[in-house]
Amino acid sequence: MKKLVLALLVLMITCLGMSVAPQPAFADEPAAAAAAPDPAAMEKRIADLEAYVNNGARVKDADSKIMAPGPGHNGFMMVCAALVLFMTLPGLALFYGGLVRQKNVLSIMAQCMGIAGLVSVLWWAFGYSIAFAPGTPFWGNFDMAFLKGVGATPNTTYAAWVSQDVFSMYQLMFAIITPALIIGAIAERVKFGALLLFVTGWMLVVYFPLAHMVWGGDGFMNGVWNANAGIKAIDFAGGTVVHMSSGWSALVLALIIGKRTGFGKENMAPHSLVLTMIGTGMLWVGWYGFNAGSAVAADGVASQAFMTTTLAAAIAGFAWAGIEWITRSKPTVLGFCSGIVAGLVVITPAAGFVSANGSVIIGVLAGVVPFFACTKLKSALGYDDALDTFGVHAIGGTLGAFLTGVLATPDANPNLLLNLKDVVGKTLWLEQLKAMGLTLVLSVGATAVLGYLLKATIGLRPTAEDEQSGLDITGHGERGYHPSEV
Repeated sequence: MKKLVLALLVLMITCLGMSVAPQPAFADEPAAAAAAPDPAAMEKRIADLEAYVNNGARVKDADSKIMAPGPGHNGFMMVCAALVLFMTLPGLALFYGGLVRQKNVLSIMAQCMGIAGLVSVLWWAFGYSIAFAPGTPFWGNFDMAFLKGVGATPNTTYAAWVSQDVFSMYQLMFAIITPALIIGAIAERVKFGALLLFVTGWMLVVYFPLAHMVWGGDGFMNGVWNANAGIKAIDFAGGTVVHMSSGWSALVLALIIGKRTGFGKENMAPHSLVLTMIGTGMLWVGWYGFNAGSAVAADGVASQAFMTTTLAAAIAGFAWAGIEWITRSKPTVLGFCSGIVAGLVVITPAAGFVSANGSVIIGVLAGVVPFFACTKLKSALGYDDALDTFGVHAIGGTLGAFLTGVLATPDANPNLLLNLKDVVGKTLWLEQLKAMGLTLVLSVGATAVLGYLLKATIGLRPTAEDEQSGLDITGHGERGYHPSEV
């Protein structure tokens, strides 16, 4: 009986297999020849897959099942874009907000949010097109105005595996935080409306053209990717575009507006170093999107930038507080915060171009040089840079741009050998000096014109009475703290 059942089962399985399974094909059958895999096509598909994993250029004519963009790189860049926005809101808002007096804390937050909204509109209307559309070495064009044609398909000038809409939003976050940095120097004494008008003009004549020159595919100072660059400089994540431009502009605008009412006579100490410390932590976390994300892929260059950013920030914070400990007997929380931000600023242009040892050197210098700029230089010259934007971002950004030219190595980033093999490790620092000079002239000159124009027309600062009352209540009709809470 068992043998009979077993025989019936074998017969059933055999019949089922004959009815379902394909019949064996012979080599001389045309259908079999058509079904056989094409070795050349398979080789292209595998090469395309490898290109995705390694962030290389797509293989031409590959019949790939991986539809561009690559989900891993795309997802990474969306996270990085969110992290960079996190730097401004709430990171910078809390960092700066804690450093002002309590009557002005909401004004700082309103300025950060106002700039975020304004710059987003400008970016959509024409900013992205000016910065990243092909055009002249100094200016893009308006072909992508209103984000025309900016969709899920990658713009291969900038990334093979990242959607152009994601890339554009990532770069928008850079455009938002850059003018927001300026408000630190003029905190507690600028009219909200005047600030927004200034930012509108400044983005048009400083940031958008500068971003094109440094990062645009045909940019005048894009030494890594443009073989015809007039200045063969490098800037990984914004030493010139972000920190030098905002920092030097901040000093000029602070001088045009003038000192705060009561400066040097009244106590203007930070009202909440707790907020400042929280903001510092947020800035540090967000800065990974800023620096690692500037690789525009989740690749080895991004991981290098992640490492160097960590080392520089930690060492600079430790160095700044250490100097305070030696010279003033106490390391302060404000010193740690200032040093961490200074380290992040100075490593920014170098993050994806230097080794771990290079980032350690940068961290030490970032803790020392901006410290003396914010204490000795500021005291000697007597300018009112309310929250040390000039000392940290202008001095730090300038220092970082120069050190990038000295410490950059192809061992950290092989892309340096594409168009810079004759200057990297040799005379690259001279190209950096040229880029720094052009950035300084553009930023200072444009800010002076815009600042004096607004001062002569609508005025830049509120009345002395409004300033004494605080910009929270006079400018926004709100208070950050109720009297019972302070």
